[in-house]
Amino acid sequence: MPSGMDEFVAEVRAFLDANATRRADGDADVEWGSGPDRIAYFSADPPEVDAAKAAEARAWQRRRYEAGFGWITGPPEYGGRELSAVHDLLYDGIEAEYDVPDTGMLAVIGLGMIGPTILAHALPPIKDRYLPAMYSGDIVACQLFSEPGAGSDLASLTTKAVRDGDEWVLNGQKVWTSIAQHAQIGMALCRTDPDQPKHKGITAFLVDMSAPGVDVRPLRQMSGGADFNEVFLTDVRVPDDHRLGEVNGGWRVALTTLMNERAAVGGEGAGPAARALSLPFLTALLKANGRLDDPASRRRLAELVADQAATKYLNHQAIRRMRAGVQPGPEASVAKLMYAQNLTRGAHFAAEVVGPRLIADTGEWGTFSWTELLLATPALRILGGTEEIMKNILAERVLGLPKEPGIDTRSPFRELKRSGGTA
Repeated sequence: MPSGMDEFVAEVRAFLDANATRRADGDADVEWGSGPDRIAYFSADPPEVDAAKAAEARAWQRRRYEAGFGWITGPPEYGGRELSAVHDLLYDGIEAEYDVPDTGMLAVIGLGMIGPTILAHALPPIKDRYLPAMYSGDIVACQLFSEPGAGSDLASLTTKAVRDGDEWVLNGQKVWTSIAQHAQIGMALCRTDPDQPKHKGITAFLVDMSAPGVDVRPLRQMSGGADFNEVFLTDVRVPDDHRLGEVNGGWRVALTTLMNERAAVGGEGAGPAARALSLPFLTALLKANGRLDDPASRRRLAELVADQAATKYLNHQAIRRMRAGVQPGPEASVAKLMYAQNLTRGAHFAAEVVGPRLIADTGEWGTFSWTELLLATPALRILGGTEEIMKNILAERVLGLPKEPGIDTRSPFRELKRSGGTA
């Protein structure tokens, strides 16, 4: 352990021992058939249960913040500790040993992506107003990026922002917005100059999600949940001091967010889905279904475990780079790509082992419960950047291959042909 970490670990242990209960080591001995068997990546809870879990997450984040663990890497003036990313990862690893509320709905998007963007690009009064509130759990933030016609090609967005004195008037539609139902603010990308090339006529704003004209509508997923939303913006007024970065400089702001997004998604490793795809759990699955001695099943399990180990070591490499003071390179995109593929392969492996019992809820433990994860896997290959986008990043930035042809970076946005016609 690096020098100076022992005191930090002792402080973390003291805080968690005083405020939480340590988990039993689930990987040491999997008792098949005991406890809940739900295996999900996205939530399928009814709205009242979802709201209660969000309240628990915010309360736990507030407790962490008050103890000095709410923003371990953040500046002291906003309640941070100004410690290294290694300290942050170390805390997460220790906390995973304890039974605490899941704060993913806060941490992945708001604290992991939008908080760093506000820190880098907002005016000082806006930082003072929002950063302490976000990292103490008082404010939840969502990301208003994707649109019906602008997903992987985010720079094709058409939501407009028109200046009106000291305010901007926003009109448009965003989609696939996670946790918008809980959010108090949203970071929106808007078209502010259609006469510029598509990457250069975009501006970023912080939007009050309770402002007149903001309409959040849930999107029901085939897995049964409604984690995502579509958000309609109709004549929504945003003060100019809530602008992030320069006018028409929103793409640079967006890249700050997206860089953190890849790292946040690729670094996920906890939760029911990840635990269910561990070697002890999958071995128990084979045994329960009479496939433990089947050579083909054992070979596929070995391949999956090898891929998971490779992803783990890749993340460890990123940690070592951070420990040495070097910013990680393309590891985030690789980790995100591999993480989604591992969960997808694992879900399909379990489905083949369980067979037809996967499709009917007979009450048998460890059968139908895999359905939620299986139905979530298509989304895992899209969110945070599609697999094709991740492969392009690796091809261009790692292998040095030429950029994909056909991307017009010079013509005015209004002259570009897009699906459904021209701008």
